[in-house]
Amino acid sequence: MEERALRKGGPTAFALLAIALLALSGLLPAQASAAVGQPATADWTAYDRPAEFAVIRERDIKVTMSDGVVLRADVLRPDAPGSFPVLLTQTPYNKAALGANPYLVRRGYIHAVVDVRGTGSSHGQWDAFGEREQADMPEIVAWAKALPWSNGNVGTLGPSYMGINQLLTAAQRPAGLKASFAVVPAADTYRDLIFSGGQADIAFTPFWLGAVTAAGLFPTQAVNPKQLPEGAIDALAVILDHLQGAVKFQLANSLQALLGGDAAYDGPFYELRSPIEVVDQIEVPTFVVGGLHDLLQRGEPLVYERLKQNVETRLLMGPWSHVEGSVGAGLARHGLPTLNQIELRWFDHYLKDIDTGVEEIPQVTQYALGAEEYRTYEDWPAPELEPETFYLHAGRALDRNAPTAAEPPESLIQHPLSGICTRSLGQWTAGLGLQLLPCFRDNRLNELGELTYTSAPLEQDLEIQGPIQANVWIESSREEAALSVRVTDVHPGGRSTELSAGWLAGSFRETDESRSRIIDGAMIQPWHPFTQESAVPLAPGQPTLLQVEIFPTNAEIEADHRLRVSIGPSDFPHLLAPLPQLLQTILGQVKVLHDPAHASSVEIPVLFPCSAEHPCEDKPVPNLRRGS
Repeated sequence: MEERALRKGGPTAFALLAIALLALSGLLPAQASAAVGQPATADWTAYDRPAEFAVIRERDIKVTMSDGVVLRADVLRPDAPGSFPVLLTQTPYNKAALGANPYLVRRGYIHAVVDVRGTGSSHGQWDAFGEREQADMPEIVAWAKALPWSNGNVGTLGPSYMGINQLLTAAQRPAGLKASFAVVPAADTYRDLIFSGGQADIAFTPFWLGAVTAAGLFPTQAVNPKQLPEGAIDALAVILDHLQGAVKFQLANSLQALLGGDAAYDGPFYELRSPIEVVDQIEVPTFVVGGLHDLLQRGEPLVYERLKQNVETRLLMGPWSHVEGSVGAGLARHGLPTLNQIELRWFDHYLKDIDTGVEEIPQVTQYALGAEEYRTYEDWPAPELEPETFYLHAGRALDRNAPTAAEPPESLIQHPLSGICTRSLGQWTAGLGLQLLPCFRDNRLNELGELTYTSAPLEQDLEIQGPIQANVWIESSREEAALSVRVTDVHPGGRSTELSAGWLAGSFRETDESRSRIIDGAMIQPWHPFTQESAVPLAPGQPTLLQVEIFPTNAEIEADHRLRVSIGPSDFPHLLAPLPQLLQTILGQVKVLHDPAHASSVEIPVLFPCSAEHPCEDKPVPNLRRGS
């Protein structure tokens, strides 16, 4: 086995035509590790109960908040006497469109779905997890707890926005809340989604804001025969509220972000809306579900990592986009319980005091990309994790050997349209059918316009789990530069399958090591402040290190495959720099350096089976908190 090199210590939806992909090839050496994760089917056991009840639906129930604003709720409940636990979902997408979960209701639960303030059929103005919406959260739990059919036990469930507000609700410790099941939630709204790498998400965020706005223009009380004509008058007032809110919140913040205003920088606005800031305060058992190609791929394991210190929790990560992860697509095909069955097992234990064997649920279950199977792990990050440094070389080579002599740099031209033909396209449009395009499965066409660095065929399987860091030394001809760095699995036939990616604007290069994840002296997850005060222009022509955070993945690159790092100038239509930043990059030249004094590299989190050579003591320094 070749000697490992020394490690460095520091450092929406868019419709596109299907494009025929070109065949490429590459040669070059890499090392591998044996598999650590175990097949999940051996560790997961089945749990289900037959349906017992018919379902009754109560529509447009008024829920009055302490400031007098009226929210609206739909309630599904068992058609039977007695009292039952309440499952609560708080949605901005219009309760009539979202609906409740009859699977759980038929098994003895009440499901209450409430339109959050300023959305759907509820009065008020929306501000997406703002102070007043968060003040509503414990009041809504108190309302659910006191429903006539409730036994006083409340749980929360739902994906995406509804997963985020579960965490924000639980952090306030409302009386009666006993368990949560957060599906595809965020940890840090700035870094996870809205401004990844310091550039604006223009694929999903505008679509999301538009969807919430549109859903608020069709309040259901306007067409409820039981509420006419008063319902129609009330609905008109709701629509006027929502339109005013759209101007004040959706439009105002979008313009600020795109024009480089306050919304383009991290600060109190995003901190208030980031569960990672308050997740330490959660005291109820919380199941976390995420996706390896989800919009919120970065944050889901971080939420789990923080929760596990204080409460009972589990992590399930599938091979999913946002839409697929919201429903747990394909679990049964892999021999695992469905998401409904896992929710039933979780809530039966914590809300009904049924012994469902919750303690036997594996701590961490992740899909292994490449191996194409679910595997279970002891924890996240896995204790077997060790960073391995791979260096970028002239001639587009990638290996473990640091450069020992001068190697000429390679150049790319800055422009905002790279990234269209990549897996990123499907991910950042939430997986709305675009994953069917050839570009979702093969990055080679896009790589023609990027700098690629490829290893030799692997001698053994390489198992990867966790965040990845690219340390890229550049020289820029302008005062700004934007890098998109992708890690791909190159198949023997040439197909380049994107595993994960990361992005960074050069002006946001400041790194706070005290908040970064460092293992064995190697930083594998940098933490950038992204504040206006931390933004410093590049010095044209001067070598500068950019430490790029590549979002966590879980993958096995098989023997005879190759590892590739691809560096481009953008990730369109996912990201676009705010206008002032964009004007500083257009047609600028960026040189990637790889000489002994400026050795560009990537830190890969490799899983090695525990041994004397690779001891598995608890080494990770958790990147748990935005502020510390």
